[in-house]
Parts: sequence; C-alpha cells; structure tokens
Amino acid sequence: MPDLIELVDVGANLTHDSFDRDRADVIARAAAVGVTRLIVTGASLDGSAKAAALACEYRGQLFATAGVHPHHAREFDTEAAARIRELAPEAVAIGECGLDFFRDLSPRNAQLAAFEAQLQIAAETDKPVFLHQRDAHDPFAAMLRDYLPEISGGVAHCFTGNRAELGEYLDMGLYIGITGWICDQRRAGELREAVKFLPLDRVLLETDAPYLLPRDLEQPPAGRRNEPSLLPHVLETTARYMEKPPAEIATIATRNTEQLFRLASR
Repeated sequence: MPDLIELVDVGANLTHDSFDRDRADVIARAAAVGVTRLIVTGASLDGSAKAAALACEYRGQLFATAGVHPHHAREFDTEAAARIRELAPEAVAIGECGLDFFRDLSPRNAQLAAFEAQLQIAAETDKPVFLHQRDAHDPFAAMLRDYLPEISGGVAHCFTGNRAELGEYLDMGLYIGITGWICDQRRAGELREAVKFLPLDRVLLETDAPYLLPRDLEQPPAGRRNEPSLLPHVLETTARYMEKPPAEIATIATRNTEQLFRLASR
C-alpha cells in the first residue's frame, strides 16, 4: 500500500514460543507498516499471564485478553476461574473462550462448563468476550444468547462461517474478526460471500499470528510463521471482497476496536 494506514491487530498469539527469539522485532515490524497496536490473546492460564506481562511492558501498544481456550477446558477449575478474575481488571476482554467440537481436545462437557464460567466472569467484570467457535455453532449461540444481555459485547474471533451464521452473530450484536482465512482460495468461498453483507461498523481485523498465514502471499516468510506485520495484506483482501476502499475499512475497523475494547480511554 502506498500510504501507511493505522491498524489494530485484535488477535495475535504473541506469547507463542515461535516468537521467543524475536518478539521485539515482530512488534517493531508491525509498527513499521502501520499496525501500531496489538491485542495479545490469552488462551490458557499461563498464556494469559504472559499476555498481561507483555501488555504491561508495552503499555499503550500491546493489550491483553485473559481466558482459557476450549482446547484447554479440561484444565479449567475454580482456581482457574479465580486467576482469570485476578487478571480481568487489566485485560481488555475475557477469552479466548468458546467451543471447539472440531478437534475436541477437551471433553465437550468440560468445554461447555468452561465457556459458561468465562461468560459469567465477563458479566461480573464488565468485559467484552473474545470468542472461539468451530463446528459448535448451535450450542455456542444458545449459551451466548443467555449471557449477552449481561455482557458488554464481544467478537466472533477468526470468523470463517457462511452468510447465515454471520447474520445470526450480527443479530446478537457481535463484532466479526476477519483473518487471513479470507486469503485462502480453496477454503474461503463462504466467507468471501458472507463479508459482502458485513456492516462496516462490525468489522475487526486480526492475524491470529503465528497461525493462519495468508495462503496467497507471493513470498511467504521462512518457516511460514504468520505475524502482525501481515495485517495490511488481510486488510487489502478483506476490502476487495467487501468492495470498499482499504483506507475506509481500516479507519472504521480501528474505531470499532477502540469502542469494543475501550482502548481510547486507556
């Protein structure tokens, strides 16, 4: 892009060990291309604590979520809930939480219990939720509907669904997180059609780094690790399928991010 556009990556797993050797450089590379703020995903107790530490170290540039991903739901107990509550005051959202019936790395009853507990924490602490859902739309939506009146919003992180699912999430008042999945010619057909119906005031942009490297990059990075500096590429592709100028989407997505996560007041 000829002009630098300010962006916020709302989902970057910067605590992942693949960033241990060059985390500071990754953050600097992102800022150099306009990705000036990053929300670091907390997906486990350890990861949430590390995300909080990064947010403290890079105050005003990095922000953290606090939660337990459904893959780790078997580890969620009363002590885990207490730890998430401790981290909540400095977090911008509760999560990554939700349901994943695709991999089923934790039993489904444990996933449901952990998800409900984190929705309760979000309600108690007046935090939005950073949501994960895969192959579990109906039970996920049913549980979420019960708690949304008590929760200050949320984002369907890494949305990959179809127009019907998009419509349901929009009706629930959720923001929609678009990742490099939209760059995948083979798998993103439904998503590319769905984003044509995504209102500008609900779009958020994210990389989910180090995962979901855009598949259409002319020169993929060595090791195929995704990182926040590639968010402008996600923006360009999203803009193409939303049929809007990239600068317009960037401006509104940044405003949406500030509103949902209350960044402007920090």
